[in-house]
Amino acid sequence: MAQSKYKIFFSVVELGSLTKAAEKCGVTQSAVSHAVNGLENATGLNLITRSRSGVRLTPEGEALLPAVRRIVEALDSFQSEVDGLKHQEGGCIRIGAFTSVAVHWLPRIIKDYQALHPKVDFRMLGGDYHDIAQGFADGSIDVGFVTREMNIPGCETISLTEDRLLAVLPKEHPLAAQKRITAAQLSGEPFISLMENSNQDARRVLEAAGVQVEVKYTAKDDYAIIAMVAAGLGVSIMPELLLEGHSGGVSTVEIQGAQKRTIGLAVSAAGAGNPCVEGFAAFVQNWVRERYA
Repeated sequence: MAQSKYKIFFSVVELGSLTKAAEKCGVTQSAVSHAVNGLENATGLNLITRSRSGVRLTPEGEALLPAVRRIVEALDSFQSEVDGLKHQEGGCIRIGAFTSVAVHWLPRIIKDYQALHPKVDFRMLGGDYHDIAQGFADGSIDVGFVTREMNIPGCETISLTEDRLLAVLPKEHPLAAQKRITAAQLSGEPFISLMENSNQDARRVLEAAGVQVEVKYTAKDDYAIIAMVAAGLGVSIMPELLLEGHSGGVSTVEIQGAQKRTIGLAVSAAGAGNPCVEGFAAFVQNWVRERYA
C-alpha cells in the first residue's frame, strides 16, 4: 500500500525533518513536500513551518495532530488485516457441510488447519444437500462440501473422493447376512427415505436399476433414519461415510453395481477471490488425498 499523506506528515512531525521523513518512508524529499502540501491544500490550513533548524507545527497543526495520529493507526491496522488475509493468518471462512462430512471429516480438518492458521475463524452451516445448495444460493457460505449430482451453479467444484452407497437393513433382516444384494431385492421392502429434495443418492441407485420402492417413512435427519432402520421399521440406502461409527444397530450390505457418490468441494465466486478461502480449499484437497488416495 502506498504511503499516505497522513503517514508522511506524521513522520515529518515525529522526526522534525523532511529529509529524515523521506528516508523513513522510503520516498524522495520532493514526494514528502508534495504530500505535506497536499494535506495543507486539502484542509486549507498551514500545518507546519520550515526553517534551517527543522520543522515545527503551527497551532493548527498541533490541533489536528491527534486526528492525524488516529488516521495513521487505522491505516496500519487496515494494512495488518490485509497482510494477514494474504497469508491466511486471519479472517473468517463460512463452510457448508452435509451430515456425513460435518461429523466425520470437518472437525478433524478444522483442527489440523487451525494448527497451521490459528487466527482463522469458521462459521459452519450443517444440514442436508438442499440446505447446502440454499446456502450457496443466498450467499451465506463461501465454500461447501457437495456431491457431483448437486450441480451448484456459479461455483467451481473440485472432486475429492468417491463414497459407496450401501443398503441399510435391520440386523435380523433376511438380506442382512448376504455380502451383496441387488437393488431389485429392496423393491418389496418398506423404505425409509430422506426428504424429496435431499434423497438423490438413494433415488439414483433405484432409478439406475429400474426399481420402485414403497416409501413408508420420510425424515430429514440421517441419523434418525438409521435409528428407524435399527427399530425394524424398514430399509434404506445411505452413504458409507455417513454410516461410519453409527452402524452398530443395523447391517450394511453392498449393492451390486458398485454404486457410489462423488464428494466434492465447491467454492463460490466470492470465495474464489478470498486468499483465506482458496488456501483452505487447497488444504482440504490435500487432507482428503492423504487419507483416501
